[in-house]
Amino acid sequence: MLYHLFDYLLGGANYAYKSVLFRATIGMLFGFAIVWLLAPRVIAALLRRKLGDIPEFDNVQVNELTRNKANTPTMGGILIVSAMLITTLLLADLTNYYVRMGIFCLIWLGVLGGVDDWLKLSAQRRSGTRGGLRTYEKLLFQVALGVLLGYFIYQHGKSNFEAYAVVGAEQVPTYKVLTVPFYKSNVMLSVGAFMAVAVIVIAGTSNAVNLTDGMDGLACGCAAVCSFVFLMFSFLVGDAKWAGYLLLPHVPFSGELAIICGAMTGACMGFLWYNCHPAMVFMGDTGSLPLGGIIGYVAIVTRHELMLFIVGGVFVLEALSVIMQVGYFKLSRGRRVLRMAPIHHHFQLAGWTETQTVTRFWLLGLMFAALALATIKLR
Repeated sequence: MLYHLFDYLLGGANYAYKSVLFRATIGMLFGFAIVWLLAPRVIAALLRRKLGDIPEFDNVQVNELTRNKANTPTMGGILIVSAMLITTLLLADLTNYYVRMGIFCLIWLGVLGGVDDWLKLSAQRRSGTRGGLRTYEKLLFQVALGVLLGYFIYQHGKSNFEAYAVVGAEQVPTYKVLTVPFYKSNVMLSVGAFMAVAVIVIAGTSNAVNLTDGMDGLACGCAAVCSFVFLMFSFLVGDAKWAGYLLLPHVPFSGELAIICGAMTGACMGFLWYNCHPAMVFMGDTGSLPLGGIIGYVAIVTRHELMLFIVGGVFVLEALSVIMQVGYFKLSRGRRVLRMAPIHHHFQLAGWTETQTVTRFWLLGLMFAALALATIKLR
């Protein structure tokens, strides 16, 4: 809204507010300030409504280690989603198609996570059992969102393509390609493959962040790093000059997504102020699902889905540890690879303190981010 107000008052002149990086930077500050200022009141309101979680794991030792977290208010993800939404509405170009779809993605997954948290906490208050949406119910909504986003992103690219990318010796419209890290050429996708990739990325990333959200500040800190990296990718891919220089596929108008990424980075850092150990509030599914979903959405628009395996390396490790643990448990009829999954609990049971585990995973996240940024030039 501020963007359009300045645009109207200044007659579209090329002042600082026109710069995507300037608004993304301001978005970080706005996102941080909104969460930091609203958190005390929101935490107090959650406590009054007794919306506190009681952590419960299939491991007696971990339950003992986390018993001091009992009744810490959850659903704090409301702060992150609200800050991202307000900041985007204020600073982004709301006529931009990708911004509007990003807002749609944020609200969809925020509501899904909020419903799950509310049902879960309501069930705990009534009977002491863990309720919430069933796994297949959440997955159904995530897949549906992936289908919608994949279809509309592809159709928008098809009707508005203005740029081409290299696939072998051919020039192919950007919306059809998949960027391969470390490789100058790209892979062409059919509409069916594009839709499948979109579904996998949206569902996979939102669930991976959700699995990582098991220690104070772990998911929030890693999400802040990932969102900052995709802020840079959005800017570079959206700028024809930089995209051409770095041999990246140019996606016109995708640069505005840097504002959403900036808002996410700031909101996560603001939330970390209250979520660092010992946490005063948990984000719950209300925060983890939309954080992962937005990261996945930006990766799809910028045609960097495979880059998620590098940028979100910590999230990938967390998700793979669960898949490996469950698969091996079933195949071996009861044996385990790790002490406990997700993998952060494995290290906790190995003797690492919670602070050590979170800090070391943050450092891994930063190393993955550095590697991802290095691939830009290595192409």
